Amino acid sequence: MLAEANDIKDQIMAGTALAMDVTFVLPNSDRDAEAEYLAEHLPGAVFFDINAIAEPNAALPHTMPDADSFTGMMRALGVNQHQHLVLYDQSGFLSSARAWWMFRYFGHHNVSILNGGIKAWKAAGGLTEQGKVQPEAGNFTASPPLDGLRVVPLDEMIALVTADAANRPTQIVDARAKGRFDGTSPEPRPGMASGHMPGAINCPIGSLLDADSGRVKSRDALEQIFADAGIAMDQPIVTTCGSGVTACGVAFGMALLGKTDVAIYDGSWTEWGSPERDRALCPVETSELGK
Repeated sequence: MLAEANDIKDQIMAGTALAMDVTFVLPNSDRDAEAEYLAEHLPGAVFFDINAIAEPNAALPHTMPDADSFTGMMRALGVNQHQHLVLYDQSGFLSSARAWWMFRYFGHHNVSILNGGIKAWKAAGGLTEQGKVQPEAGNFTASPPLDGLRVVPLDEMIALVTADAANRPTQIVDARAKGRFDGTSPEPRPGMASGHMPGAINCPIGSLLDADSGRVKSRDALEQIFADAGIAMDQPIVTTCGSGVTACGVAFGMALLGKTDVAIYDGSWTEWGSPERDRALCPVETSELGK
């Protein structure tokens, strides 16, 4: 699941593995993900645009598409059945994990994330290219989810949050930064409530990465991070974040430890924290400082 640049370099250069740039940036960022891809990417890499590879008529951003739509989109990117896919982004693995989870949700198992992203690739002596890659059409076909993966809808999240805490069947793990979880930092999307779902556990996605290299921390470190957060790894888990992207990163970290059945709340805070939500159904809590 986690590929090292030195181990994967020959496959990328020979074209036997397909690299995919999955860079994604928040709405309040001054970065342009596609422009960064065009300026520099791995040899033969195609751009996996999270905003475009989504349900086109959904009210929420980059909502999970259906199987037929995903099949067509991946064929257009040149993805072939059983092909080894190497996903990366410009920031470690913060958004490439979203594509990793999507591929597994649509039954593709031969998919890895490049540890440390493009920075690690270049440090290993990997060459880069510019411009858009125009691939030949692939023959990818979506199949049932691996490991029983699920996308959790809003009504199920409401039922989880309103259940008695002692009898809650599934843990809710929120990947947003602590300030956003606590309600002390503003949301990047205008109008969103600040805070978190009652009973949710905060495990910021940034805590899983080395700040300098963008590489995923060791297994021992990941185990300690999840334990310190109060997460019971032997119990059901659904992850959430701002819009369903970094939630997949926490799920990836858990998969590295063998827990591969983590569900995703795709609507995440963009849906739950929307000003249109009834707060009696979708309550919000803040930390003491945020009250």
